Amino acid sequence: MIPTLYLTRNGLLEPLGQSQVFSYLHGLSKDYAITLITYEKPEDFADSAQMEQAQEACKRDGIRWLPQIFHRKTHVIVPALSLVRMVWLLLREVRAGHANLIHVRSYIPAAAALLVQRLTGTPFIFDMRALWPEELITAGRLRRGSLLHQAIITVERACLARAAAVVSLTNAAVDHLKMEYPTALERQQIVIIPTCANLDRFTPQLDQRSGPIVHGCIGTILSGWFRTDWLAAWLSTVAQVNPDARFEIVTRDDEDLVRTALDPMNKFADRLEIGPRTSEEMPDAVRSHDLSVMFYAGWEVSELGRSPTRMAEVLGCGLAVVANEGVGDVADIIRQYNVGVIVKDRSEAAMATALDELSALRSDPDLPSRCRQAAEEVFSLEAGTEIYRNLYARILGHPNGHEVVSAGMEEIND
Repeated sequence: MIPTLYLTRNGLLEPLGQSQVFSYLHGLSKDYAITLITYEKPEDFADSAQMEQAQEACKRDGIRWLPQIFHRKTHVIVPALSLVRMVWLLLREVRAGHANLIHVRSYIPAAAALLVQRLTGTPFIFDMRALWPEELITAGRLRRGSLLHQAIITVERACLARAAAVVSLTNAAVDHLKMEYPTALERQQIVIIPTCANLDRFTPQLDQRSGPIVHGCIGTILSGWFRTDWLAAWLSTVAQVNPDARFEIVTRDDEDLVRTALDPMNKFADRLEIGPRTSEEMPDAVRSHDLSVMFYAGWEVSELGRSPTRMAEVLGCGLAVVANEGVGDVADIIRQYNVGVIVKDRSEAAMATALDELSALRSDPDLPSRCRQAAEEVFSLEAGTEIYRNLYARILGHPNGHEVVSAGMEEIND
């Protein structure tokens, strides 16, 4: 089998690492000899039982896993040192014959792969996921026009131009990038693979739930680009209309900080549950909800590239989605399949209107099947894996080719 290398700053022990990294590699490992480099959070790295379990899962698929420790400090020196380490690791693996192709997830790994490509000629896939520079600006961690911003944009342009292929999560992001970098992307091969979910795991509940309605929210909400003020307004409106409703935030974020952001006066008390779940527990956690709420910094450029993992998993479980406009292709999918409601703004009136629309929607007995259909047609793990498999084969067969490919969910033309 042809040796390939996958590099990501996400941890394999994180839910995202399982759903958006390992799930794809599980399928690809049947055709490729994969080396996987991940960056694990210190607390995960210290969990010897979980680490051993993940190592065994990789061995079963013939995946050679090289976990590294993720350092949380955001000072520019730490990412710079991390970049140097990545370049060293990639060069070592390429020279050892473990990588005819490098697949990198997000920007810092892409910068490392770009340097290695210049040194060795090894092609790389820039799996950019979202628009990271714009996310940093939205989160207040980067100033537009600063020297650091200009440096990141320069690297972004180079990676887009020199990658063997680019993977984007959304059509909206590709449209934006083509306006920003028309020359760099003139003949670039771009494929669109939305965030996928293992729909064999995320399935609808067989029996109808009873008891109070549970409004769920899964994933990080303290990132800086999640609208905690909108979520707080939604919880407040629901609590007024339905005193029996309950709320659950499934997140690895600090519980006290989340509660302070959403319920500083402790009005919800024990009606609001906050806490993490393991990857194995996530399907049951989602199925314990009646719907899922996700509000991002809509209409920001950063959000054009967002395809929330949580949306794929929630729809796979047959649950409706409450979201806002201007977030990747989210609103288009909700409208196309009629699987949720769009909240116009954070006012009490807008929240109340959306809640009324949601109540009407949830009375439709066909809603769960529509949600599941949307998940299967848009977010199927099998479909995403097959696109990656075809992309690998195309690049390894023609490592210097940049043909423009046909449009569709899988691939996009100019």
